Amino acid sequence: MSRSTALKAGPGPAAAGNTAAAGPRRAPWRRGPKLRKNTELTILLAPGLILFVGFVLVPIVIAAYYSFYDWPGYGPLNHPIGLRNYTYAFEDPAFIHAIEHTLTLTVASVLIQGPLSIGIALLLNRKFLGRTFLRTVIFAPYVLPPAVTAVMWSLILQPSGFLDQVFKAFGLGGLVQLWLANTHIVLWTNFVVLTWQYLGFGIVLLLAGLQGVPEELKEAAAIDGAGPWEVTRRITLPLLAPTIRIWAFITIIGSLQIFDIVWILTEGGPAGSSGTIATYMYLNGVQADDFGFAGAIAVILFAFCFVFALIYQRFALRRDTQGALTRAVG
Repeated sequence: MSRSTALKAGPGPAAAGNTAAAGPRRAPWRRGPKLRKNTELTILLAPGLILFVGFVLVPIVIAAYYSFYDWPGYGPLNHPIGLRNYTYAFEDPAFIHAIEHTLTLTVASVLIQGPLSIGIALLLNRKFLGRTFLRTVIFAPYVLPPAVTAVMWSLILQPSGFLDQVFKAFGLGGLVQLWLANTHIVLWTNFVVLTWQYLGFGIVLLLAGLQGVPEELKEAAAIDGAGPWEVTRRITLPLLAPTIRIWAFITIIGSLQIFDIVWILTEGGPAGSSGTIATYMYLNGVQADDFGFAGAIAVILFAFCFVFALIYQRFALRRDTQGALTRAVG
């Protein structure tokens, strides 16, 4: 058979067999990048996953387990009591008041700190002399440890303290109160201190979000005759909405767990008028050597935060994430 005839006839059975045998050999080569990718993900995610399981999930499970016992914090678990810790908590008026105070601080943080943060962020986003200095001053309180903030404000708010002297110096002595002892205003006194501490965080977070608002859209709206308020309402705020929702999520979760500032200022008093869920847990569980009951309160607090996180993920985070992915792909 000539060379041309052999070429026209194509490969013979042996060549076909070799071709068929060569096919499967490429599979391991194709699986190589996928295997490397899975190995890299495992190596990168394993440390964080181990820490999350060891320092988050395991303590939650242990606290839930201890909550079914009458346990003083030492010795074996010999006194199972079922759900009695939970029923006692919801039958205690002090715990109900602690929930009300926590929700009050949470709602006030969103409704008062939110507009303040947005307004100040919009102002600080403009160019004017001293803008950098004002940004630093506003963010400075957030850098302080909460314990330092609480001790400092306890000195300022004490009877005949700095705040009282300021009021008297300006002829406003009639406004002087027992800021940390009046049951009618002590919760709001705590809220003012919390706002002073955490307002700067919201402002800086919103300022970062404002950097992502395209100036071209504002200029185009201004050319079309839109005033500053219309530009802010129809362009800036809608584009800033994902950042606002992130701030609201962080603020609500933090307000539900607030402990340090309230505890140092008032220990939840007087007469429980400023107590939160966290201070109630510490006072009636840890200080009373009833760690089973403290575990029950911790589980309830975790349930509140977890339910809110699920709601946020369902109605806000998923939509924001899908929008971000759509914009990135587009």
